[in-house]
Amino acid sequence: MKIAIVGGGPGGLYLATLMKTMDPTHQITVWERNAPDETFGFGVVFSDETLGSIEGADQVIHNRMEERFARWTDMDVTFNGHPFTVGGQGFAAMSRKELLEILQHRAAELDVTVHYRAEAPDPDELRRSYDLVVAGDGLNSAIRTRYAEAFRPNLDRRRNKYIWFGTDLVFEAFQFFVKETEWGVMQIHGYPYSDQGSTFIVEMHEDVWRRAGLDRTEHEVFPPGVSDEYAVERVQELFAEELAGHKITTNNSKWINFTTVRNENWYHGNVVLLGDAAHTAHFSIGSGTKLAMEDALALTACLHEHDSIDRALAEYQQERKPVVESTQRAAQASLEWFENINMYAKQEPAQFVFNLLTRSRRITFENLRERDADFAALMEAEFAQAEGASEVAPAMFQPTSIGGLELKNRIVLSPMDMYCATDGVPDEFHLVHLGSKALGGAGLIMTEMTCVSPEGRITPGCPGLWNDEQLEAWHRVTSFVHGQSTAKIGVQLGHSGRKGSTKLMWDGMDEPLEEGNWAVIAPSPLPYGSDCHTPREATRADLSQVVADFVAAARRAVDAGFDLIEVHAAHGYLLSSFLSPVSNCRTDEYGGSLQNRLRFPCEVFSAIRAEVPPHIPVTVRISATDWMPDGNTDEDAVEIARAFVKAGAAAIDVSSGQVSKDEKPAFGRSYQTPFADKIRHRVAAPAGVKVIAVGAISSYDDVNSVLLAGRADLCALGRTHLYNPSWTLHAAAEQGYRGPGADWPRMWEAGRRKPPTARTDKIPPRLQLLREGDSSAVHVRWTPGRTQETT
Repeated sequence: MKIAIVGGGPGGLYLATLMKTMDPTHQITVWERNAPDETFGFGVVFSDETLGSIEGADQVIHNRMEERFARWTDMDVTFNGHPFTVGGQGFAAMSRKELLEILQHRAAELDVTVHYRAEAPDPDELRRSYDLVVAGDGLNSAIRTRYAEAFRPNLDRRRNKYIWFGTDLVFEAFQFFVKETEWGVMQIHGYPYSDQGSTFIVEMHEDVWRRAGLDRTEHEVFPPGVSDEYAVERVQELFAEELAGHKITTNNSKWINFTTVRNENWYHGNVVLLGDAAHTAHFSIGSGTKLAMEDALALTACLHEHDSIDRALAEYQQERKPVVESTQRAAQASLEWFENINMYAKQEPAQFVFNLLTRSRRITFENLRERDADFAALMEAEFAQAEGASEVAPAMFQPTSIGGLELKNRIVLSPMDMYCATDGVPDEFHLVHLGSKALGGAGLIMTEMTCVSPEGRITPGCPGLWNDEQLEAWHRVTSFVHGQSTAKIGVQLGHSGRKGSTKLMWDGMDEPLEEGNWAVIAPSPLPYGSDCHTPREATRADLSQVVADFVAAARRAVDAGFDLIEVHAAHGYLLSSFLSPVSNCRTDEYGGSLQNRLRFPCEVFSAIRAEVPPHIPVTVRISATDWMPDGNTDEDAVEIARAFVKAGAAAIDVSSGQVSKDEKPAFGRSYQTPFADKIRHRVAAPAGVKVIAVGAISSYDDVNSVLLAGRADLCALGRTHLYNPSWTLHAAAEQGYRGPGADWPRMWEAGRRKPPTARTDKIPPRLQLLREGDSSAVHVRWTPGRTQETT
């Protein structure tokens, strides 16, 4: 093949060398605009997994890199002067300049043609002259820009300011310095890359940057390679204690905002994107160099596994894009955490450190326990102390309360529609469905959305509380829960609004009923989707009737024996549709501004709160974002939560979306937890109001991680409980917990031990373990010039 590579950075050069090792007859030309000894940045970090791939692909390059690595396993975090060390992470770093030298020498050995200080020919000319054109020309890729209509890039410029320095202070481990200053929170990301120096990245919110006067050079234009000397001087002053007399070094160091690059397509004809031209991930979670070299590994393999360029590039995109997107999701969570770091500045130091370490949701409590059991034990003890608990236990099994309602643990059965009631009356299925989850250990059992009127149903199979027959049926369920378990049970009250009069889920979700239908109302005559029916705009009389229906249903809920009432103001149902500008286009006092859109939902909530006895908490579920360009955002959700807290909400149950069929949610593990986190820190916790996190939380490890980090007070799990009604009890068995937070029904106590699933006669190497000592935490420090420290 005849291959043109635009960009002689690590990704481009590594691709060139790999292709040559696979087939020396490839004709490869690289264009690099800089001189061979010019590179920006200081160190690059690799994971063990990436290094294993490099070793298998080209032993020569791997061995040369190995000779230069700084290695360590510890992470040091200093928060406002409080130092913590967490072990067992595993890092390898080296100088970016030395990495480029290795790749340049290897390319020369393999007869790759590299033009330094040279601009590449026009991309159209390259496409005509070469079999393959690789755009490895970085963040500001000219080739990506030329073919933007084909690649469809999205460049997301973020809010924080950062500047990339080096220092002659050689850190012994990955180092975070986080401190509150008079202008706000500032942080350092640092790590060693040789026996001579470390990377030293300074980051802060742009508002903090401006208040600190670091914007003085904002409008100066620095030529390539020239650094912001004023920034050097100020950072040296601000972090004099952390630098401990050492100096900052520069290399094209200037303040910038991080830009996340995403591309819908990674190839166009015979042009393919690689490295930063295709994607970027925030430096707090991964190295762009690492990702670029992984791209090169995958692209080389695909080109030699397929018999055509088109098939090879399609396979490359299919293989790499999901992997990179997963990294970018983690990086997005991490960068947003640092953008909002001021929210966590009042956390206790240990909780702050745990929050920082688990910010991307890739590292969890169990991950940390495996790597550093001492730190994990510290976290459980700190959480127990902060919660005033009588014993140290897994966080999920520590008791809590919502209002005056005491709960034995922090697990909630999330409301899930079952669509099997008859005329709104729950039957034996509901008794078994909800009763089994109560017996299974959840602290709070929530019913599915229980409708306040016949016309407020989603489907003909939805339960209700608009008559006494339904009240009696629900009383049977609550009596079972109270009589046979120590769980509490709550009812979720709602009105379907424009999403009503639809078929049962398995007959066609959100499809309008063809027979037995009823008229639906909404704030505005806008359908939920193009194939949904158009609702009637609710009149004042309609709204008054809805308030009365909610109040009557709440009264019946109390008589039915429910311990808690949740108002459903999420997922595009009636109250939610008033909150969202996507569905509410009214011009009266119930539409327009967020304050006006809140008016009717708050009227309903306040009327219920006034009707229900004080000892029964009233909570609310909200959609924290509409996942729509013109919809509510997480910032709107903070104000929505604030309004409900003011109205007397005892807890905010934080979900998202389902306001429009056109939504584009960013699904992922625990993907809604950041919304709960923001609401908890900015609104709920200061007011003594609990926050419930929900959404793709499926393991006890996820639950404990959310709780220990302070992102929520309780976790609601839905489908997990459908898979395993006794999930909570089984989670207790898995964690070796026995206590009041997971009390087994007397009839089931014989089964509380986890059944054996493998050999139990294996003899452990006890003497070896005794000789080696406790290896629960491995602490390896980078101490060049001295014996490598391992404890």
